[in-house]
Amino acid sequence: MKWLVIALAVLLLLLIIVFVTKLTIYVNYDHVQDNDHLKLEFRAWLGLIRYKLKIPLIKIDENSPTVVLKEEKQMGNEKKPSKEEAKQYSAEDLLNSLKDTKEILTHVIGLHKIIRKFLKKVTIKQFEWFSVAGIGDAAYTGILIGALWAVKGSIVGIISHNMKLKVIPKIIITPNFQRAISKTTLRCMFQFRIGHAMLAGIKLVKYWKGGKPKFRSKALSVFSDDKTKSV
Repeated sequence: MKWLVIALAVLLLLLIIVFVTKLTIYVNYDHVQDNDHLKLEFRAWLGLIRYKLKIPLIKIDENSPTVVLKEEKQMGNEKKPSKEEAKQYSAEDLLNSLKDTKEILTHVIGLHKIIRKFLKKVTIKQFEWFSVAGIGDAAYTGILIGALWAVKGSIVGIISHNMKLKVIPKIIITPNFQRAISKTTLRCMFQFRIGHAMLAGIKLVKYWKGGKPKFRSKALSVFSDDKTKSV
């Protein structure tokens, strides 16, 4: 009985530690013409726990209408990626993801409230978004730059309204009137407690209605009864 109490106490302590642990996520995205590169880094306990995920866009597959991505995963302080994997994503995969999103919206009561409440717990500590754009014509480039400012302003407005924005966003858009160019760099760091994410997940399950979902994407098909849709 004594050891059972000790084990339960240790388990409770671990749950409390996990619940209050802050997870920091670094997002680095670079786009230059037709090349894209996304790097995600997850940190906890002042960097003692680290996980890196690099997703560079390799190419458009000429033999099939798919986009080929190369993922590199790195744990802790490893100098080399622990796992490299190339994946193909088609238009059907995108369509299935959209259908899964609709499925979740249909089944979860008050989903927007759950997400909004969680986002209020997310703190943005870095937000830098630099872009260079041009289409080779001065007049049309000016129109494009104006539209980009409107889009970026709207996105920052949504973020500041729904999350805790602790820094002044750095946003720069540089026009290039001489040639066609598309370049973007995004640096973002946000933080939240793992417990808040756990509570949001519990609420998703709690307010689920209408039986088991029919997910179509490969990532979520394990939660569906229809296994044939995931092949």
